[in-house]
Amino acid sequence: MNDRATNLNEKFSLLHEQWPPRVIGEMNDYQFKIVKIEGHFVWHVHQDTDEAFIVIQGEMVIDFRDGQVKLAQGDLFVVPKGVEHKPFAERECQVMLVEPRGVLNTGDTESERTAANDV
Repeated sequence: MNDRATNLNEKFSLLHEQWPPRVIGEMNDYQFKIVKIEGHFVWHVHQDTDEAFIVIQGEMVIDFRDGQVKLAQGDLFVVPKGVEHKPFAERECQVMLVEPRGVLNTGDTESERTAANDV
């Protein structure tokens, strides 16, 4: 058992690049990942799982083919499985993702933004 709390500010300070998510905790088969984002991501879909976005600092938008949702610090949004989406942040934004272990950040889309999994 880990007897030490995970400090989000400390973990975010260790991220020196944008877009590759990093695992900071696990619960059952789910992972808590942090990521710094800025600019446009790629259109992608997760066919088998929902994906939760929690904005820790900053603002972001999640585009959908038929609209978008704007998120600010403290907001949570769950993208349902099978829904194509594209995250975007005008300025650097710190985000926590919650999703099952083994989910690739780009879903079914292979791109230069596809990150190593379970890091």
